[in-house]
Amino acid sequence: MGFIGTVGLVLHPERTSAPTVATVVRWSRARDAKVLGLTSEVARIGCDAVAVGAEEMAATADLLISLGGDGTMLRAMRLVAGGRVPVLGVNVGRLGFLAEVDIPELPDALDAIDDLRFTVESRSGVQATFGDSRETALNDVVLLRSPGHRSAVVAVRVQGQPFVSYTADAVVVATPTGSTAYSFSAGGPIVSPNAEGLLVTPVAPHAAFNRSVFLSGGERLALEVLPRSGDLAIEADGLLVGRVRPGDVVEVTMLPAASRVVRLGRTTFYQRAQRKLRLTGSAEPA
Repeated sequence: MGFIGTVGLVLHPERTSAPTVATVVRWSRARDAKVLGLTSEVARIGCDAVAVGAEEMAATADLLISLGGDGTMLRAMRLVAGGRVPVLGVNVGRLGFLAEVDIPELPDALDAIDDLRFTVESRSGVQATFGDSRETALNDVVLLRSPGHRSAVVAVRVQGQPFVSYTADAVVVATPTGSTAYSFSAGGPIVSPNAEGLLVTPVAPHAAFNRSVFLSGGERLALEVLPRSGDLAIEADGLLVGRVRPGDVVEVTMLPAASRVVRLGRTTFYQRAQRKLRLTGSAEPA
């Protein structure tokens, strides 16, 4: 018996993954391994996986396989956040930063994992506490101007002391994983996933200070919504999770090793970034 006794599947919400699911099922049956799928997803594609709830999958799977893009991968990572289960990203469609293999490589990847020929890369998370709510994200937490309201005017406090204020359409607090998502599109830097800390980036800033700030993982971060701000929505990994008003404070904390990603050593983060972002070398004089 190898490493994999039970596989959990997390599917893209729209793309048809039935042929790839069938590949996982065939591989698992040949090794007497069980395949689990989330109840709604199993019903949608009619596959042979055993339908279970999210909690049961997180508690019993030895490996989670994400079939989709980065959004699907983040959902799988959140499902097992804080646990021991590693997640293998299988790219379905466009190249994602988090995916480790493409569909044709999946059987060989499962063989390698079953034989323990893989490593695990820990990814930090971010937790936002506001009012009675506490939300966790793997990419980012965003304070976003609500439609019809004034801009976001947010004071950044570090270690209990005021540091800088942003007036912007939004303020993004990203993990290193999330540095290549919303924060990057707003002009923030690329941060190695091996770094530990939080990246604060304004979106479409209207003030003189318009730079990102990177804090170490142990520093306390608080975002205060100032009186001249409009009402703000709060998103965690792109999902609306709450709203705050002037006078409210959002406490933000880094969560070390919130999730575990399978790596097979075939590509590096920087190679994936080059391909995804279509980066080329600097022009050199002739």
